[in-house]
Amino acid sequence: MVNYKQLHYFWAVAKAGSIVRASKQLHITPQTLSGQIGILEESLGISLFRRVGRGIELTETGQLALTYAEDIFQSGNALEETLRTGAKQSYRLFRVGISDAVPKSIAYRLLAPAMSLKESIKIVCREGKLEPLLGELAIHKLDLVLADRPMPSEIDIKGSSKLLSEYGISFFATADLAEKYGGLFPKNINNAPMLVPGEDSTIHKRLMQWLSTQRIHPQIIGEFDDSALMRAFGQAGIGIFTAPSIIEDEVLQQHNVTKLGQTDEIIERFYAISVEKRASHPAVLAINAATFR
Repeated sequence: MVNYKQLHYFWAVAKAGSIVRASKQLHITPQTLSGQIGILEESLGISLFRRVGRGIELTETGQLALTYAEDIFQSGNALEETLRTGAKQSYRLFRVGISDAVPKSIAYRLLAPAMSLKESIKIVCREGKLEPLLGELAIHKLDLVLADRPMPSEIDIKGSSKLLSEYGISFFATADLAEKYGGLFPKNINNAPMLVPGEDSTIHKRLMQWLSTQRIHPQIIGEFDDSALMRAFGQAGIGIFTAPSIIEDEVLQQHNVTKLGQTDEIIERFYAISVEKRASHPAVLAINAATFR
């Protein structure tokens, strides 16, 4: 049986990043705090921290333990609040990692089923590169990751990837660029200035292959990991840009641009990646069961 007082001490040190800082917050001596964590480690037969120079950092097992500890103490805080205020309803935390290759509006569409559940959900979104997000998923710091590709086979994480949606892409430009490079699509974008998704995204390779097949050679003047930033440059007239066709009405209205053309020969796919321990989360189940168009 885990000693929850000792677990709380561990959690406090992990969050503070230092025994000295945590001891001040808890109003106990560093020696007492260090001793209690040592007893916890001994009882569990594991090391939660390791020395790094004059400081400490979590071990891999410690990171996993921190995830569980945060769940435990968040549930405890929710229980205390419910009992103290007499509230009849609390929320369930849903932590999502969103690859920066996934457009924000697409992410919202894919997450919408989780926000329509009868059970109250508090969503926490983290955005970044896919590999670090998968690392957080592996140690249960995230419940789900949205990405433009399934989980890479070379990553040793026991999880599953669910294809949620797939769309063709549309090409957009400001009115001035559209007038300058008017004509029959897609020949009209030959030699035109173009902004493309970053090489880390799967759509980058598909787009470049398609352009080569069509014998079209635009001037690539910008690559962007963040699709919103790419659209901002496109709205400023820097170059032609792309977006999933499903959100083309939104792009036209928000960015005051013109649609140059569309193709279903380039397909952009979006996946929900989860691990077994988090697969039963009601928000994960709702997203995986939904139909997106």
